[in-house]
Amino acid sequence: FLSLSGNDNSEALPESIPSAPGTLPHFMEEPDDAYIIKSNPIVLRCKAMPAMQIFFKCNGEWVHQNEHVSEESMDEATGLKVREVFINVTRQQVEDFHGPEDYWCQCVAWSHLGTSKSRKASVRIAYLRKNFEQDPQGKEVPIEGMIVLHCRPPEGVPAAEVEWLKNEEPIDSNLDENIDTRADHNLIIRQARLSDSGNYTCMAANIVAKRRSMSATVVVYVNGGWSSWTEWSNCNARCGRGWQKRSRTCTNPAPLNGGAFCEGMSVQKITCTSLCPVDGSWEVWSEWSVCSPECEHLRVRECIAPPPRNGGKFCEGLSQESENCTDGLCIQDKKPLHEIKPQNIETASDIALYSGLGAAVIAVAVLVVGVTLYRRSQSEYGVDVIDSSALTGGFQTFNFKTVRQGNSLLLNSSMQPDLTVSRTYSGPICLQDPMDKELMTESSLFNPLSDIKVKVQSSFMVSLGVTERAEYHGKAHSGTFPHGNSRAFGTIQARNKAMYIQNLASISTTSELKTAAVFGHLGGRLVVPNTGVSLLIPHGAIPEESSWEIYLAITQKESSLPPEGTDVLLGPEVTCGPSDVSVSTPFALTIPHCAEVNSEHWNIHLKKRTQQGKWEEVMSVEEETTSCYCLLDPYACHILLNSFGTYALIGEPISDCAVRQLKVAVFGCLSCNSLDYNLRVYCMDNTPCAFQEVVSDERLQGGQLLEEPKLLHFRGNTFSLQISVLDIPPFLWRIKPFTACQEVPFSRVWCSSPKPLHCAFSLERYTPATTQLSCKVCVRQVKGHEQILQIQTSILENERDTFTFFAHDDSNFPAQLGPKAFKIPFSIRQRICATFDTPSAKGKDWQMLAQKNSINRNLSYFATQSSPSAVILDLWEARHQHDGDLDSLACALEEIGRTHSKISDITETEIEEPDFNYSRQNGL
Repeated sequence: FLSLSGNDNSEALPESIPSAPGTLPHFMEEPDDAYIIKSNPIVLRCKAMPAMQIFFKCNGEWVHQNEHVSEESMDEATGLKVREVFINVTRQQVEDFHGPEDYWCQCVAWSHLGTSKSRKASVRIAYLRKNFEQDPQGKEVPIEGMIVLHCRPPEGVPAAEVEWLKNEEPIDSNLDENIDTRADHNLIIRQARLSDSGNYTCMAANIVAKRRSMSATVVVYVNGGWSSWTEWSNCNARCGRGWQKRSRTCTNPAPLNGGAFCEGMSVQKITCTSLCPVDGSWEVWSEWSVCSPECEHLRVRECIAPPPRNGGKFCEGLSQESENCTDGLCIQDKKPLHEIKPQNIETASDIALYSGLGAAVIAVAVLVVGVTLYRRSQSEYGVDVIDSSALTGGFQTFNFKTVRQGNSLLLNSSMQPDLTVSRTYSGPICLQDPMDKELMTESSLFNPLSDIKVKVQSSFMVSLGVTERAEYHGKAHSGTFPHGNSRAFGTIQARNKAMYIQNLASISTTSELKTAAVFGHLGGRLVVPNTGVSLLIPHGAIPEESSWEIYLAITQKESSLPPEGTDVLLGPEVTCGPSDVSVSTPFALTIPHCAEVNSEHWNIHLKKRTQQGKWEEVMSVEEETTSCYCLLDPYACHILLNSFGTYALIGEPISDCAVRQLKVAVFGCLSCNSLDYNLRVYCMDNTPCAFQEVVSDERLQGGQLLEEPKLLHFRGNTFSLQISVLDIPPFLWRIKPFTACQEVPFSRVWCSSPKPLHCAFSLERYTPATTQLSCKVCVRQVKGHEQILQIQTSILENERDTFTFFAHDDSNFPAQLGPKAFKIPFSIRQRICATFDTPSAKGKDWQMLAQKNSINRNLSYFATQSSPSAVILDLWEARHQHDGDLDSLACALEEIGRTHSKISDITETEIEEPDFNYSRQNGL
C-alpha cells in the first residue's frame, strides 16, 4: 500500500514500482478537458484495470490523498481489480495557478507490474465578455446588390459560436442558397432582394452566456424607372394651332425604400395644327322628274356646296322631295283616284286628334306652373319638422317640408315656399329645450303629446319616458348646425383644387390666441378658433345667480416648461381661468396633441404650472386617480378638471418606435427680385394651433399654400430629417447650388419647443415669361417615413389656386352659452342620469353607460362624482363637439336595453323600467 504525506507528496509516490508478475494498468476512462462555469467546481475522473492504486497529479504535483474519492470493483470477465478515482477542481485552484500553460491534471495507476499514465486534461475558467469586438453596421443597398454584414463576437472561453437573426427570427443558410453565414462569422447575401430588408442581429453564445450585438438595419431600395410614353393626345384645339401631349410615370419600377426618383420630365408637349371643320351645304334642287305610274314626281339635291370636311356638320334637311303630279286625276289600278278607298284619311284624322289633345295638356301645364309661381311670390316660406326623434331623428336627420302661411314653426318667415321640393338636412341639430318647464311625472312619461308639431322620440327616449317639445326660431345661430367629420384639413378634389382652396386673407393676422365669455349656471362652451382647444362648462358647474367671466388662452411665446431628458411637449400650453375659483362639477378641457397614441411607446403626463412658475405633474394618462380624468383620443386629449390653471401634455418616449406626428406644408411667394421665387417648407406638430401659427406668419409675408399638407410619422430613433426639392424643370428654373437638399438634426426636430421647423429654398427663373412652376418637395426621415408633395402652381398672383386651411372654421362662434352649446337637450340628459345613476337589478347603471361609450379605464373617478352619468355625458359632449354623433349614443343606449332584456324580470312589487326597444319597434 502506498501512502501520501501532506508535505512531501512530490516524493512520496515514485514514478514506477519494481516489476512484478502481472499486467500493466489499462485506462478504461481518462480525464477530459473541462471548463469551470462561474464558481461551480468540476469533477475529473479516471478508471483503470488492473490497478492497485490511482492518484491524480496536477501541474506536476500530486493531489493529496484526502482529496481523492476511490471506488473499487472486480471485472467479472477477467477477475481483475478495477479502480475508479474522482477529484474536484475549484475555480480558486485554477486562478491561483500561474504557469506557462493551462491548469492540467493527469492520473497515474499502479499494478504489480508497473505504472501507467493517462492523458493530460486541461481545466480552464469559462467566460464570455459583454462587448462585441465588431458590431454589424446598417446598410442601404440597391436591389440585386451584395450585402456583407461583419460580426466579431466577444472574447470568450470556449470560443463563442455565432448565429444570425433577422427580425428576431434565426437565419438558416441551408434553406436559402442566397445567404452564406460560414465566412468568419460574417453574413453574406449575394443578391439583395426586397424581402431581405430588415433588422439583423449577431448572436454569440458559449456554455457561459449569450450576447446580442447592436441591430443593423438593412434597407434594399429600388431606384425608379420610367414607363413607356403614352400615345400623343389629340390636339387640344379643334381649329387652328394648339398642343398635344404625352406622359410617362415613374413606375417601371416605382422607387421603393428611399430609392432615387426618375430624372427627366414626366410630360412632353408639342405644338399641333388642326384643320378647321367645314360644315356642309346643300346645292340647288334638281328639276322635277317625269310623272311616275304612282302619280308622283321627284327632285333631289346633294350636300356638296361645299361638302362637310374635317369633322364639319352634315347638311340638315331632306335630300329628296316628292309630290303628286296630276292634281287628283291620276288613275291607280285602272280606277279614278277619287273612287279609291281613303285609307290614309283616317290616319291623318287620328294624328290631328292626338295633336290637339297634346296641345291642351301643355296649355294646362303652363297654366299650373304660372299659378304656382304667382303663389310662391305672394306667400311665405315655412317648414314642419315631422316624425323626428331626439337621437335617431331629432338629433340626426330632419325632413323639412313646405307648409302654408302662418305656421308657428317657420324657420325663416322671409323665405318663400317651394311647393315641389322637400329638403332634408342631415346632421345633429341642437334642440332648444325650455329650462323653466317642470319635469314630467312618472305617470305621464309614456303619454305622447298629440298637439305638438315636433316629435322628439326615439328608442332610448321612450325608455326614459321622454316626449319633449322642441321649437325652432327664425334666425338660428350658425353654431347650431354641425361641422363635418374631418379633423383638421380637407382633401383636394381630383378635378379642381379650388374645392379645397380659399384665400389666406380669411385667416386672422392677430397673434392673440385668447377668447373669453361670461358664463352662468346654465354653462356653455368656449373655443379658441381654429386651434382645437376648447373648454366645456357643464350645466350646474357655476352656482345659481352667479356669473363668471371665464377665459381660455394659448401660450404663443416660448414654453416655460423646462425640458427633462427626452420629454416632448405634445401640444399647446393652455391657460384657463380665473384660477382663484373652483367649479362644483368637473369641466372638460380639450387639448390637441401630436403623438401617435400607443402605451407601449409613449408615457404621457399632464402637468400644471404653479403660481410660483414651476411645473408639477398632475397625473399620467394611464394612471388610476380620483383627482382628475384624462381620455386620450387619436388627435386630442379630453381632461376633466375641477380647478383652472395652465396645463400642458408631456410625452416621454419609452422606445425608439415612439412617433411624433408632423404636418408638412409648403408655401411660396415671389421675392423682391422678380425672377426669384421662394419655397418655404414647414414641419410642425400635427395640431390645428401649430398650423394656425404658420398660416398667420405666412399671411404677413404674402405666402401662398401650394399643396395640401401631409402627415409625416417622425420616429424617436435619433435619425435626422431631410428636405429636398426635386424635378425642377431644367430649362425654365434653377436652384442655387448646394441648396437642393437640407438636413435637419434629430434633436432640432425632436424637442420640446412647439415652434415649427422651417426650411427655405430659393428658385430662379431664366426668363420672366416663365409663369408656371412644377416640382416635388420630398420630406423624409432617414430610415423612416417619407412624404412627397407635388407642387404645380402659377407664380402670378391672379392665377394661383388658394387652399383652405381649416375644415372646422369655428371663428364665428368662439363662445356658446346655455343649452345651445350642448348636443343633448337638458331634460333628456336629466332622464338619462336618473335612469343610470340609480342602481338597478337589471344592471343598467352608469358603468354600463361608460363601457358602451368606450370609457373602460379609471372608473373609480366617476364613482366619486355625485352624478357619474352626468360626468360621462360631459365627456361625450367634449369628444363630439364637431360631429355631434348622437347616433352612437342612441345605439349604445339601445344596446344596453337589448343586452339586459334577457335577464329575468324582477318581482312585480319593484318598479318596472321601460323597454329601450319600444320606439324602434313602433317605427320611430
